[in-house]
Amino acid sequence: MTVSNVPASEPYSSSGRTGPVDGEAPAPAPTGSRRAAMASTVGAIVDWYDFFLYGTAAALVFGPMFFPSEDPTVGVLASLGSFAVGFVFRPIGGAIFGHFGDRVGRRKMLVITILIMGLASTAIGLLPSYAAIGIAAPILLVSLRAVQGIAVGGEWGGAALMAVENAPKNKRNFLASGVQIGSFLGLLLGTLAFSIVTNLTTEAQFDTWGWRLPFLVSILFALVGLWIRSGVPESKVFAELEETKKKQAAPLLEALRTSPKQILAIIGMRLVDQSTFYIGFTFSLVYVKNYTDTPPSSVLTASMVALVLAVPTTSLWGLLADRFGARWFYIIGPLCAAAAGVPFFSALESGSMPMMILGFFILINLGHNISASVQQTWFTDMFDARIRYSGAGFGYAVAGAVGGFVPLTATALLGDSGNWTPVAILLAAASLVALVTGLWSYKWTGQGRR
Repeated sequence: MTVSNVPASEPYSSSGRTGPVDGEAPAPAPTGSRRAAMASTVGAIVDWYDFFLYGTAAALVFGPMFFPSEDPTVGVLASLGSFAVGFVFRPIGGAIFGHFGDRVGRRKMLVITILIMGLASTAIGLLPSYAAIGIAAPILLVSLRAVQGIAVGGEWGGAALMAVENAPKNKRNFLASGVQIGSFLGLLLGTLAFSIVTNLTTEAQFDTWGWRLPFLVSILFALVGLWIRSGVPESKVFAELEETKKKQAAPLLEALRTSPKQILAIIGMRLVDQSTFYIGFTFSLVYVKNYTDTPPSSVLTASMVALVLAVPTTSLWGLLADRFGARWFYIIGPLCAAAAGVPFFSALESGSMPMMILGFFILINLGHNISASVQQTWFTDMFDARIRYSGAGFGYAVAGAVGGFVPLTATALLGDSGNWTPVAILLAAASLVALVTGLWSYKWTGQGRR
């Protein structure tokens, strides 16, 4: 039976085969499930460490270093624009790696993405400034950012599938939540790296060479991640597809033909995690540096507390989702995010560390994490296994491309006044769209069809 013959309403198992939702394949061995989940988490740490380093550097140093301008705001906007380039190229990575992930295997693509990301980030750390090589500097920087975008665009689909497709039915959300935890740990390491460098160098030293050190460390992280992922066997579901020779010749085209609503649903649902994440971890630095007296180092400290708390809270949400079902998580999470704008920006304005920690907790540990903890299972369940890497991965990457413009949009909304109210409204609107889209798409998941 071809994919196009599978009715949208017909349930399929977590292995992707049509039939009862409970599935026909035997449950994966616990050791294999944990190993696959660990490989997904560790690889995600490395990939997202590299990807998020750019966001911090774009907010703090890339403006004057690569995009000099008489107007500092113009330099910041140009720097954040280059940050968004990585997101524009994410769908290309999702399409390329999704195709080969459905054709030749999930694990092989994850090995390639982590290697590409490590090399691109190391090259950024070695890149001369505008003062040294002129216009070639920003051109090379943007080109390397595009390479980062392609690599990370293929990362999520493979990491999610390796975790979901190897997990027992009653632990799928818990084990797959490690993909989100990995992204947080990657950002935590990147934030910690910049915090250490800023504390150990003078402002002049940081602007000259200090900012490069976190990027240069990337190659070491990449080699560790490469070693771990190389030793993990292929996804059990993909191995089964290879054995039965049921792979799809053009998986992305098939996904676009048979499941366009599911792809659109992923884009809409991801508005909540994209808006909370990039307002919290990228735009907040721009806001406090240019419009308040709060030092960026204080915001970095408060954000690191949220990142540390993200590990236990995301795991907890995954456990609860396995126990009570995922639907509530795309109701509670977006509602928390919609209400988070006012307390978050008020806290940034106040400069109070306890208030900023509380603001980050509401925005990230509740608004973001509650929804993101169930994305891996929710999104992959909406597609047949033969087109799953392409369909879910491409939708996820397109949503990431939209989210990459959140800091740029928020900065433009601030203008010269520094009034954050329009940004809080933007956050609330995006979160409510995600809530409605989640309720609409639930019928395509395994639980929704029961």
